[in-house]
Amino acid sequence: MHVGEIIHKVRKDRQVTLVELSSRSGVALATLSRIENGKMTGTLDSHMRIAEALQISLPDLYRNLNMSKKELEIHTKKTKTDVFMRDKDASSEMLATKVAGKKMMPVLIKLNRSGSTRREETRLGVEKFIYVLDGKVEAGIGDEKYTLAKGDTLYFESSVPHQFRNLITGQSRLISVTCPPTI
Repeated sequence: MHVGEIIHKVRKDRQVTLVELSSRSGVALATLSRIENGKMTGTLDSHMRIAEALQISLPDLYRNLNMSKKELEIHTKKTKTDVFMRDKDASSEMLATKVAGKKMMPVLIKLNRSGSTRREETRLGVEKFIYVLDGKVEAGIGDEKYTLAKGDTLYFESSVPHQFRNLITGQSRLISVTCPPTI
C-alpha cells in the first residue's frame, strides 16, 4: 500500500471530500489527487499537513506503508559496488546502485594518511550530509574550516565549494549523503 492509498482510505473512512481535505490541509487539490492516485508521493510537509487535517498522527499515516521491491536495495560485504579512487590515499565507494534514479546518493569516503577529496561544488539546491565513522577530518566549506571527529556530523548546501582532508596518521572514514544525487 502506498501513502496515497492510505490517505484515500482514511479520507473515505472519515467521510471527507478531496476538496475539504485540500481546504483543511492547505495542500493543492491537484496535488492531493496525484498523491492518492500514486502519481506522486508528496513531501514530508504535505504528509504532516494531511495527517493533521485528517486528525491522525504521522506514524499512523505511515503505519501500513509498504516499500515496493524496486525501492528496496540490500548490499552485503559480498556485493560489488562502484569504487572511485582519487589516488592511493582517497577513495569513494557508492553505497547504492543506479543513484541517478534515486532521491539520495550515499557514499563511503575513505581517506588514508594525508588523503583528501577533490574540492567540489554542486548546483544550487543540492544538500550534503556527512557522518564521521572513524578518524578525524578537516572539512573545508567555502572559506571556513571545521574539525570533525568520530560521531560528528555536518549538513550543508553543497553548492558551496567543499573538500575533506584526513588529519590523522590512520584511515578516516566518512558517510556522505547527497540529496538529490549528483555526479
